[in-house]
Amino acid sequence: MKYIDGFRNSETAVAISRQIKEIASKIDRQMTIMEVCGTHTMSIAKFAIRSLLPENIRLVSGPGCPVCVTPQGYIDAAIELAECGKVIVTFGDMINVPGTSSSLSRSRSSGTHVETCYSPADAVEMANKYLDRQVVFLAVGFETTIGPVVSIVDSALREKIENLSIFTTFKQIPPAMEALSSDSELNIDAFLCPAHVSAIIGEKAYEPFSAKYRKPCVIAGFEPLDILSGIKMIAAQISNGEAKVENNYSRVVKYDGNPKAREFINTYLEPADAQWRGIGNIPGSGLSLRKKFEKFDSEKKFGMKVDYKINSSKCRCGDVLKGKISPTECPLFAKVCTPSNPSGPCMVSSEGTCSACYKYSR
Repeated sequence: MKYIDGFRNSETAVAISRQIKEIASKIDRQMTIMEVCGTHTMSIAKFAIRSLLPENIRLVSGPGCPVCVTPQGYIDAAIELAECGKVIVTFGDMINVPGTSSSLSRSRSSGTHVETCYSPADAVEMANKYLDRQVVFLAVGFETTIGPVVSIVDSALREKIENLSIFTTFKQIPPAMEALSSDSELNIDAFLCPAHVSAIIGEKAYEPFSAKYRKPCVIAGFEPLDILSGIKMIAAQISNGEAKVENNYSRVVKYDGNPKAREFINTYLEPADAQWRGIGNIPGSGLSLRKKFEKFDSEKKFGMKVDYKINSSKCRCGDVLKGKISPTECPLFAKVCTPSNPSGPCMVSSEGTCSACYKYSR
């Protein structure tokens, strides 16, 4: 492993590794640290971070990829909308996520109108282009992307667009961390908190959770030295019997986050229960459109009934998302399930745990 200068300096990485091992040598048990960010998951695999850690520090990947936590029932409902003649607009990763028996990609091959986009603003363009069609944007994302997606509604209001709606499955990270901490089987000792999500919600968002569950939380960037330094700070907290929130990414994340972004989001959305693949329903972990904007809510606009109880796949993506197993422990991994023939979203997404393992760790 050879890092470039700055946040990938190899000598500094080895030095931090030694410091982590020294701290860990004073702790006579295994420490399980969960990262809840798909970009962290990829960086940890790409830069072989696990190989620099002592045996009693175990890194596990949590539900940090919004595509990965999207339930099968949501995909099935999106396919049904496409088959009913709606124009579906979505980010690229979503198109290959398997539903119960198909995917949006296969649906498009059968003749439905499914468009991939790089920006939510593309959905507004589609609505203006196809004035005689209903356009539905698949509103998937965590706190980082929720603001840009909600701007679709803002644009539709200003431009008086009537044929545009969003099919929401927004997720919030702190309630998921709380749900995982409540599961005694998982034995999570600490969390490496997401970087870009934290830039929106701020350092303070984790304080009630950390205090309630006595879990160290460290916000870290995506570079190898960011991650290693964050792990070192977590190990030091555990060694000292502490449980607090520390910000190791202050060049981007502020204590209060981005109040303007949150204010914009709160104008259009309100807390709601949400279904997470592999975890189930987490109260208050989602966001849905407020009643005054429900004409832009695809579920209400088209009278949709989404079956969130579906789980027909033998894929163990849900257990991977909770850190119960590693990708290689799933019997489908690298056999039936590959990037070209994914059985579950963790292999589809560019930030999925199985995808990271397949690409860098096999």
